[in-house]
Amino acid sequence: MSENIVIDKEIVELNQKRLKKMKMKNNINSAVRYSVLIIVGFIMLYPLLWMIGSSFKTNAEIFSSVGFIPKSFNFDNYAKGWETSTEYSFTTYFINSFKILVPKVFFTIISTVITAYAFARFKIPGKKIFFGILIGTLLLPEIVVRIPQYLIYKQFGWLDTYLPLIVPSAFGVDAFFVFMLVQFFRGIPKDLEEAAEIDGCNTFQTLIYVLVPVLKPAIISVALFQFMWTMNDFMSPLIYLSSVEKYPVSIALKISMDASAAVEWNKILAMSVIVLLPSLIIFFLAQKYFVDGVSSSGLKE
Repeated sequence: MSENIVIDKEIVELNQKRLKKMKMKNNINSAVRYSVLIIVGFIMLYPLLWMIGSSFKTNAEIFSSVGFIPKSFNFDNYAKGWETSTEYSFTTYFINSFKILVPKVFFTIISTVITAYAFARFKIPGKKIFFGILIGTLLLPEIVVRIPQYLIYKQFGWLDTYLPLIVPSAFGVDAFFVFMLVQFFRGIPKDLEEAAEIDGCNTFQTLIYVLVPVLKPAIISVALFQFMWTMNDFMSPLIYLSSVEKYPVSIALKISMDASAAVEWNKILAMSVIVLLPSLIIFFLAQKYFVDGVSSSGLKE
């Protein structure tokens, strides 16, 4: 009997040692994993930290060291940088950017939701062919259609207006957004639409009152992507706009670099930080829906 007790104690001690070793191993693995993540994250964030820190430095101090912490915080860079080398300040350019952003995001949401709904739910002759052509435009280099678009807009008299930047978004031409929304629609059980039809809803009412609330994460993802892409778009406004007073902030940053004088990088970096703020604020406010929209594909049956 006593031998059995001794054996049981030895077994318990062995198990405890194994558990301690496993815990130690797991702790070491976690420490290594988190250390690697922290190091990689810091490396990826360093350019952003450097830009923010350099926005408070003097022009001479920016390239004198790779550190991002300034010797002294110079807030004049933001005040002076706001007044550009042109007769207009960044207030004008921000207003111009939102003149493009707001209608473009609105029309993109409306057009892509309707287009995706048609592809996902309606029986249209040649639907697969049309959908394949639409997805095929993702592989088409944008530069290929620049000249035809420019000539068409010139015939319409749209040059030096915001119409070439806004109107195309009202026709569901953003293939990536249509594809993403189609996947969401396909993941939504048709039982919801059948129940709505039984209750007397027509196709439009079913879309607005039943499907759109379910699509909320995807719609917010579309809005965020379009907002950030439009905010960063440089080439399209450069091609279609010729009046300085109509330029968005993406071009305003470029014309702040006066080629006839020494470039004041501290002011440019200060304005770059401010230009980033709207996208960052909107992203963090809608982060929950954005993650849901990107990671999921509608309801699970």
